Amino acid sequence: MRRGDDFWAARFPDLFREEFVDYADARVRYTTEWLDEDLVARLHLVALTPTGGVVVCRSENEGWFLPGGTREPGETLSGLARRELLEEAGAELLGEVADVRVVGSPTNPADGEAVVEVLDLPPERAAGRLAEQDPIQADVVRHAEAMGLLASA
Repeated sequence: MRRGDDFWAARFPDLFREEFVDYADARVRYTTEWLDEDLVARLHLVALTPTGGVVVCRSENEGWFLPGGTREPGETLSGLARRELLEEAGAELLGEVADVRVVGSPTNPADGEAVVEVLDLPPERAAGRLAEQDPIQADVVRHAEAMGLLASA
């Protein structure tokens, strides 16, 4: 049985709360519902490695985050995911979902975030690390785990 947003919002109320995001100048909300791809301007991934770990990145200002970023004009969501994973985590997407393999260092393009560390952590440790800077991204990992999406390889 597929559980909808109402079920998950009761368990993760902060995650499902609508909020204003300054840097995006937009009101946003988290959802498990399918969206029109054209509505997605940013994407962050819970990237799962073959060992069942979650990829977390640290920028030079010591902030921990899930790899992802802003969509470029004409870019598909798959293209966005592939580009951001390579730039921020040195990882390759292994299909159309967020299974990845870390293949090198982040490429850190000049106009992007300067990533200085990439870790492959068990889901709860990844959520704990993310919670230091961004409790919402930590809840995204916990939600993915509660939905059974982070099964170990």
